[in-house]
Amino acid sequence: MRRPGRTQPFRTPAGDVVPESVAEVGYCRLGRVDQWVMIRGRDLANPPLIHLHGGPGFSETRLLRHFNAELEDRFTVVYWDQRGAGKSFHRGIPRSSMTVEQLLSDLDELVEMVCARVGQEQVVLHGHSWGSLLGVLYAERHPEKVAAYLGTAQIGDASAAESASYACALATAERHGNRRALKALRAIGPPPYPASSVFSERTWLQRLDGQLSPRALWKLRGAVFGGGRESSPLDLVNQIRGFRFTMDAMWREASALNLVTAVPALHMPVVFFLGRRDHWVPPETSVAYFDALTAPSKQLLWFDESGHEPFVDEPAAFNRAVVDVVGTLVAP
Repeated sequence: MRRPGRTQPFRTPAGDVVPESVAEVGYCRLGRVDQWVMIRGRDLANPPLIHLHGGPGFSETRLLRHFNAELEDRFTVVYWDQRGAGKSFHRGIPRSSMTVEQLLSDLDELVEMVCARVGQEQVVLHGHSWGSLLGVLYAERHPEKVAAYLGTAQIGDASAAESASYACALATAERHGNRRALKALRAIGPPPYPASSVFSERTWLQRLDGQLSPRALWKLRGAVFGGGRESSPLDLVNQIRGFRFTMDAMWREASALNLVTAVPALHMPVVFFLGRRDHWVPPETSVAYFDALTAPSKQLLWFDESGHEPFVDEPAAFNRAVVDVVGTLVAP
């Protein structure tokens, strides 16, 4: 039996629940499948912000709640474990339903539900990695529902990004003289390749780049093994199962997407947050899409000390930028 968990309400210094705040968690019926959604915000008058996690299939709720919860003071933040991911994973999900089109439909139902709950007509979308593909495709299809779009580790041409990531891994292994890494990377060969090869390439790249060092892993301990009432260590099992299931089901389709040709223009303000040290979605591929994209306004912010996840690597700077840049764009 899957349990949604509980989430703490916002309280005043006297211990009373903050008026007009929201702290709700549960399963919502999206696309005829129960999917886990949490909504948290100190004031329902604030802009709703829906986070679209990466993968496909990798829930980031634990990371966001650990490193970026302060955003809930300025936005009504919506955490969604997409179909097949995290708390939304179960063995009965039809593999045939794991398509980009279905997730876009799920997202549209979520947006409608959120707008009805908070009493607003538009949302801010924050897409990270795979979520940035989903977010741009949705924003292009439903511009009237999206007030602003924020892409972190933004993918443009997914095939070009994957090829650049593999080339980076191979060059780094050669530079380090790591024979085991070279053998493993040459064995899988350059992309396109299946999800199993993605896991191998990413793991080697993280080892070579030091992001799987004891120091780096220690930083994540609270987010991974904590989670409070909203999640438990037992949820980590579904986290892993869902990630592998979704990647295996969707990688071929997702990795072939090319927003440069599919979505050359958006009709709302656009912001990209890019990590200088991102080797999974090399930032030069993100910049290529930023340069090609037409939008009413565009901003690109660099996070010099960050890799693929600036919201984890530089959380204070990330949170401040979301409030100062995106918050300004959607301020009433």
